Amino acid sequence: MKQDLKERYAAQASVIKAMAHPTRLLILNSLKKKEACVCELTAQAGDDISTVSKHLLVLKTAGLVASRREGNWLYYRLTCPCVLDFTRCIAGVIQ
Repeated sequence: MKQDLKERYAAQASVIKAMAHPTRLLILNSLKKKEACVCELTAQAGDDISTVSKHLLVLKTAGLVASRREGNWLYYRLTCPCVLDFTRCIAGVIQ
């Protein structure tokens, strides 16, 4: 396999790995309509703020979400809504 193709697949795999957690999938789907603060996402996920923040960092590092600061809170938004097409496709496979 050519090196550039191998690197492209490795980059794609890292994004898929970032999505490969139930809480992260919940976060991505929660952000599909509007941005949300960590406190809102914590309530939806049912985890503590530290755990949700770690999940958000994984998603941000992968380029799937971005954040902005407002006062003491960080608000997150989905940067690549098309990843939800992938999750819908997976749901179809499961059925």
